[in-house]
Amino acid sequence: MAFEIMPAVDMKGGKCVQLVQGIPGSEMVSLDDPAASALNWTARGAKTLHLIDLDGAFEGKRKNGEIIEDIIRRAKPLGITIQIGGGIRSFEDAEKLLSAGADRVILSTAAMKNPQLVTDLSESFGSQAIVVGLDAKNGKVAIEGWTKLSDQSPTDVGKKFEDLGAGYILFTNIDTEGLLKGVDAGPTKALADSVSIPVIASGGVTTLADLKTLKNAGAFGVVVGSALYTDKFTLEEAIEYLKE
Repeated sequence: MAFEIMPAVDMKGGKCVQLVQGIPGSEMVSLDDPAASALNWTARGAKTLHLIDLDGAFEGKRKNGEIIEDIIRRAKPLGITIQIGGGIRSFEDAEKLLSAGADRVILSTAAMKNPQLVTDLSESFGSQAIVVGLDAKNGKVAIEGWTKLSDQSPTDVGKKFEDLGAGYILFTNIDTEGLLKGVDAGPTKALADSVSIPVIASGGVTTLADLKTLKNAGAFGVVVGSALYTDKFTLEEAIEYLKE
């Protein structure tokens, strides 16, 4: 399967934003119409959209549901894969999104606090619908919108969730996230080497070469946000570059 570029549509307060290091108030990008942003990426060649409700991630209560449902309604007929995260804390939260047309739900804090939820959802909807989001800082998995660090490594946690039924792992390297200073592929490679399910990389992509670096590290695909929104390169350029 071809290495995929997944444009990020992060939503906060009804706007499409890009934060620095995930810190509220650090917006380097703020656009008024997230649905328009999402559909712009699909028109330009994206096959998968990465939708995040940042209000849900930070507060545990999703506030951008109507926008997300609008994006699903408009993107699904185009054959676009939709993966959604942010504030999915229960079976019911995930079920609602999957029933609305999401292809994959991303469980981060909820998975760490209640690993059985991953198994329950996998058994009900299939492993391919379940992405466990592992966000790491200084080699440790972070939870609750990156506000707290656990004492576990991404490789240990990744193997555990593979066994519990996750179909994908979304690995975000917080040390490089949103800084536009390039990627550190070491942690992604370590994780990809330790599990047999696909690892989606996120964090720090700044140049076209960063995409190739993560692909060579064993990533299945990569989430790109700030680099696309600040015109470090275009989506079309990235797609063409990865064909080489």
